[in-house]
Amino acid sequence: MDNQDEVLQAWLHKLMTAFEIADVEVDTHAVLNLAGVAAHSIVRPAAPLTTFVAGLAAGLAAGSGQASESAAMAAALGMAKKLAAAEAVAASTPESAPRAAGEQAE
Repeated sequence: MDNQDEVLQAWLHKLMTAFEIADVEVDTHAVLNLAGVAAHSIVRPAAPLTTFVAGLAAGLAAGSGQASESAAMAAALGMAKKLAAAEAVAASTPESAPRAAGEQAE
């Protein structure tokens, strides 16, 4: 297993089997994409935290019957990605730049 995708899929299968959720379909690409957006938009440690919270939200929504597993996962990943991307935009605007002590906004 030299291929990174194969290693990730094997790890995902092992992890999901251990949690007895091997029948749940996970869009690995979408999860990794969200992690990348969070890491580059906020700070690197935001990646695992963001994906955890999105997964938790999806699980709670699916478990409570609010949505199917796939719909809950797509919605949670989409919302988290949108929020993380908005942080990058907010951080790049002049209004959000830190000011020196005593400096007034124009």
